[in-house]
Amino acid sequence: MSGWYYADRNREQHGPVTAEELGTHYRYGRIALDSLVWREGLPQWLPLRDFADELGLHPAPENVAAPPPVPPAVTPTRPAAPRPAPAPPASKQGMSGGKIALIVAAVMVVPCLGIGGILAAIALPAYQDYTLRTKVTQAVTDNFELRGEVKAFLDSEGRCPSNGEGAFGTPESYASTYVTRATIGAFDDGTCGFELEFGNTGNTNIDGRKLWWDLGSDHTEWHCSSEVDDKWLPLDCRG
Repeated sequence: MSGWYYADRNREQHGPVTAEELGTHYRYGRIALDSLVWREGLPQWLPLRDFADELGLHPAPENVAAPPPVPPAVTPTRPAAPRPAPAPPASKQGMSGGKIALIVAAVMVVPCLGIGGILAAIALPAYQDYTLRTKVTQAVTDNFELRGEVKAFLDSEGRCPSNGEGAFGTPESYASTYVTRATIGAFDDGTCGFELEFGNTGNTNIDGRKLWWDLGSDHTEWHCSSEVDDKWLPLDCRG
């Protein structure tokens, strides 16, 4: 079957990738059900959701939807101030209807401004965590194909590759938007894989930190670990 092509959140085209890789991009949050995909035989680009059953995609809890923008201070709709009754004859002038309306508006609006500030204080950190998690996920996904290349070399040569060997480039050649380098080779425990170094995320708790992919002692299954806090990592890399 022909490979799949997809458009990421920035409308940039990628591919071809296998159906399995397309599903992995979805689980990592690189693409969503409304992302456009195409393969040979389709008349045009279509939303990924049209192929969800075919690809076995199901919405996962980790695909956290973006929170709404920070809500502004809410000004409730207040009823129109009642028309004041005709003032009875008196020697002392009473308060005008306009002043009463202003007082009512102030009493109703001021507490709501405080509520709006509380909601903003809660929503802003959550949105910042979501943005950082998206950047880390993109960094991992951008280098996803490197896993297949390392595994193929290991299977064919019987040993772990390293940067500058065969088709593998220098560590800096694998730099992407949020990755500064990827170092390929055997780890101290004898496992084979590669190390990603994060950068340009704007967060000092992430920039300069490492994430590792290794094939384990049996060289059959990829394992992920990282120095970065779990709350910013894809599900496969937590713990």
